Amino acid sequence: SSVESGVDEKTGVPIYSAYSGSSHAPTDAEMDTFDVMIVDIQDVGVRYYTYYITMYYLMDACSKKGKEVIVLDRPNPNGFYTDGPILKDGFHSGVGVLPIPVVHGMTIGELALMINGEGWLSAGKGACKLTVVPCDGYTYDTKYALLKNPSPNLKSMHAIYLYPSVCYFENTAVSVGRGTNRPFEVFGSPYLEGGEYTFSFTPVSMEGATSPVFEGQVCYGQDLGEIPDEEIFSEGIDLSYLIDAYRAMQQLNPSIDFFGTPSGGQYYIDKLFGTDSVRKQVEAGKSAEEIEASWQTEIEEFCRKRAPYRLYE
Repeated sequence: SSVESGVDEKTGVPIYSAYSGSSHAPTDAEMDTFDVMIVDIQDVGVRYYTYYITMYYLMDACSKKGKEVIVLDRPNPNGFYTDGPILKDGFHSGVGVLPIPVVHGMTIGELALMINGEGWLSAGKGACKLTVVPCDGYTYDTKYALLKNPSPNLKSMHAIYLYPSVCYFENTAVSVGRGTNRPFEVFGSPYLEGGEYTFSFTPVSMEGATSPVFEGQVCYGQDLGEIPDEEIFSEGIDLSYLIDAYRAMQQLNPSIDFFGTPSGGQYYIDKLFGTDSVRKQVEAGKSAEEIEASWQTEIEEFCRKRAPYRLYE
């Protein structure tokens, strides 16, 4: 969605939107207004949470223009584990641009170091004049509670922990609870009525979720609010929500396209996973355990590649 440029009312400093046009890079005129770009934003450590993508494109622009980049690092609230498939060639999109797992286990500063060190910038390896200011006292086991919502539809720490397991319903025939006060803590669909799902909610238009999917319709699904955080921590990415809903809809409404309509030849869920193999395994009846086991080898390889960029204990 578009975000307009403007002027900061208190200081008169111009604000240039990174979302105001089709290009990901600032204009030459905008680039000429600064010498150093400072990145200071709260990420949540998931590949399809797109703050790091904006940083990546800005780093790319700065590396071409010889501008310095300073990242003021922040804790990753999902930084205590690494999980999910690596994004594959052919699946780059607005919700994934780097060959990293869904849950990458890096702070935004570490990710910047890896972007620069692995040569993922178009100007080549080490092309960005990069400084990362690390956090004090942070470890990968730190369960860091954010002081404010990082975005309008991540309204709680519980939602942030569930986000890597629930977001795959986006643009399917199932709502992730946008248009309620608990997105990503619930899921449901009008097409699941009459089955084993007894929990229900009705999405309404609200700030951060105007015209949500299934607006005004009763959605039947599951309330994940009572799942203890510790259970989410131990499970990591949990595909059982997706698999169970898929199987239920196949029984209740088999004519419905559960995964939605492909755009440009790709299903949105494939963009989120960074591969079409997970969707195909779900369709083939594989269990959550079988699918999750399929990406363990590449996770181990990624962790070895990531090691030089780690800043914390």
